[in-house]
Amino acid sequence: MDRIFQWVWDRYGPAYSWAICALIYPPGLLIYLGYSFTVVAFERSGRFVDAAIVTAVAVLVRVYVLVLPRSKELRLIEKWAAGSEVDPTTALQATFTYARKTTIRTLVTDVMWAPLLGVVVGGIAGATGWRLVQYGVLGAAYAAAVGVINMHSFVEGAMRPVRAAVAGDTGIGDSLPRSRPTFATWSKMSMLAVAFVFATSGAILAAMIDRAREDPVVSVVIGGVLALVSGQLAVVVTAPFLRPIRDLAQGTERVADGDYGRRLPVVQDDDLGALSASFNRMQAGLAERQRLQAAFGTYVDPALAARLLEQGDDVFTGERREVTVMFVDIRDFTPFAEANTAEDTVARLNALFEIVVPAVVEAGGHVNKFLGDGALAVFGAPNDLANHADAAVSAAMLMQRLVAERFEGALRIGIGINTGVVIAGTIGGGGKLEFTLIGDTVNVAARVEQLTKMTGDSILLTQPTVDALDTPPPGLADRGLHELKGKSAAVKVFGLNL
Repeated sequence: MDRIFQWVWDRYGPAYSWAICALIYPPGLLIYLGYSFTVVAFERSGRFVDAAIVTAVAVLVRVYVLVLPRSKELRLIEKWAAGSEVDPTTALQATFTYARKTTIRTLVTDVMWAPLLGVVVGGIAGATGWRLVQYGVLGAAYAAAVGVINMHSFVEGAMRPVRAAVAGDTGIGDSLPRSRPTFATWSKMSMLAVAFVFATSGAILAAMIDRAREDPVVSVVIGGVLALVSGQLAVVVTAPFLRPIRDLAQGTERVADGDYGRRLPVVQDDDLGALSASFNRMQAGLAERQRLQAAFGTYVDPALAARLLEQGDDVFTGERREVTVMFVDIRDFTPFAEANTAEDTVARLNALFEIVVPAVVEAGGHVNKFLGDGALAVFGAPNDLANHADAAVSAAMLMQRLVAERFEGALRIGIGINTGVVIAGTIGGGGKLEFTLIGDTVNVAARVEQLTKMTGDSILLTQPTVDALDTPPPGLADRGLHELKGKSAAVKVFGLNL
């Protein structure tokens, strides 16, 4: 039925109420023809045609009362479908209001309408007196059972495509108040109604067929047929209840695959609707977490984030490590910044760092911080890295080549590399922490980078770095001993002739 209701809504949205009347009239007529023909057969009368005509007219009235085309709520929904300016929240609320009113109205009116039909048909079939009263009681019970079986299923099925269209991918249905009875109550009532129809129909049919008293096989056949019919009724009844559960199951599969973009349609005004709304809020939270994680990964090195997630809060308590430290700096950047706008200056820096950062990361290093027109990178912390000196030199050579190709001499860099022991850990306080490196090794690397301006080299390596190399690069040239600020002993450095 879901596909049928969807097709009717898509095709006849602005006249949906009249289309629904036309849709439900045939099955409603069949249901109550069964009741009327049972009365005629029970009276051993042949006036089936008369009973059919009366039933057809009566069901027509019943369908109109059930749907109430152009009622206040349906007018609002149809105006929205026609493209008129109607607040979606108001239109969505109207679907739930209509469903509650229709369910109550139909159950109440059917308990009065069906007994009247039974009495009229019974009179046509020739029944009198107490027999007519019994047909009236049977009609009330039949209508109550049919109403409980069909009404919630019909209303929810008819309103589902409307709610899905109005709410769409928005969250306007998530916070709407939930009504009672709940899913559990409706499902229990519906199953009891199916059992009641099964039992009473079997008793009536058995009474109509005299041979049932003499031939038990007839009773078995009647029971088998009714079981098949009741089984189909149970499927029809449970379909609207199970659809949100199937939606939820499909939604969990999408979330497990990392797809947070499709919301569940909140199409029921009960606890299943509340569950769908809760799932949507959870999914939105996961999407926000994913967005924040992506942003976090932009501002925090992936290596740090991975270790933090893996090992917890104690991951960066100070630890002594042998690493290779690299300082990268732009030559003559101050004059450029003075002669250009702030936007051009930042753009130039970002263009450089688009080369520096990938080169460091791909070599297994970590860009520890940006220092105005330069950067500090480390190889061997926070994660261990074999041959960290070789990785640093390879990254430096790649940077130098890419900068030359991209900027064609308009921007030049100096790189200083030193290898030694540092304290790697987290420092800070007041909720602000930073992973950093402490030690003379870092200071020497910074001084060596400054030394490139004197030697004219793009890349300078210290003796400890050269000693740590497994494979010294070609073009390594001894630049001798140099005094560095803050160092009592001279430091031997090597340049790279690229």
